[in-house]
Amino acid sequence: MISIIQLGTVDYATGLRLQQQLVALRKEEKIGDVLLLLEHSPVITLGRNAKAANVIATPELLTQRGVELFECDRGGDVTFHGPGQIVGYPIFDLRGFAAPDGKRKTLGVIDFVRRLEEIMIRTCADFAIPAKRIPGLTGVWTAAQSRNAHVETAVSAVQRSEASRRERGGEGHDFSRAEKQGERQSASPAEVRSEAKIAALGIHISRFVTSHGFALNVNTDLSFFDLIIPCGIAGRTVTSMQNELGRSLDLNPVAESISRNVGRIFSSQILWVDTLDALLGRSVGVPLILPANLRLPGAGSAKVG
Repeated sequence: MISIIQLGTVDYATGLRLQQQLVALRKEEKIGDVLLLLEHSPVITLGRNAKAANVIATPELLTQRGVELFECDRGGDVTFHGPGQIVGYPIFDLRGFAAPDGKRKTLGVIDFVRRLEEIMIRTCADFAIPAKRIPGLTGVWTAAQSRNAHVETAVSAVQRSEASRRERGGEGHDFSRAEKQGERQSASPAEVRSEAKIAALGIHISRFVTSHGFALNVNTDLSFFDLIIPCGIAGRTVTSMQNELGRSLDLNPVAESISRNVGRIFSSQILWVDTLDALLGRSVGVPLILPANLRLPGAGSAKVG
């Protein structure tokens, strides 16, 4: 069974401390496998292989934008976390998951990363966003032309709506900001043809127990990625589910999709847990309680993936 806790917005230092405490408890077998789903306040993190030069913003600009800077022990280079992005921290003991070939009793590092990527790919697919892996790179990317297809659909819907209004003798359609954005995107064939990164991954494993994890851009302000060279890959663009669909999304259905796909990919039952206290039976010194406005339908009940 995998317990999932949705924590709302957490600053990075608190999230890091919480992971460390849960990892220690998982190693001692005092808790089972846990997946934390949360948002971070704006922060740039540098993994073990990060190059400082990939943070291209000055310290003054980072301060102006309210962005913190942290070094951490995950794999990978530099990335951004912020509001509108669902960050997932799986605290899993890999000895509880067999390798795909059935010959090894412990899931390997590469297979674990591929499973996290598959969860992101399937979650994007649940919202009609084609996504894929790119050989030699870690993370999940939108398929070429996918944005074009969604933009055309959005613009066509707007045009149909406007035509319908005219037929009824009403006023012309009042374009929303998202629709106007979609119209602008459709005018740039070079942009819509490109592949763009929609989910980043970086993990750490200690004595078979994982930490850190994935970050899926849902309604993320993509301008923050201009402060860095994302993942140290120059020339690659970053996107979000909002950018692909031309509209903002409620994070709760996306979190539910992630939970279902976690259950399927790891062949595990999923249990939504309201609070850390409910998970541990006691406090771990981090007073985080699931905000009422982020509670998922049926929170606290078991869901089979």
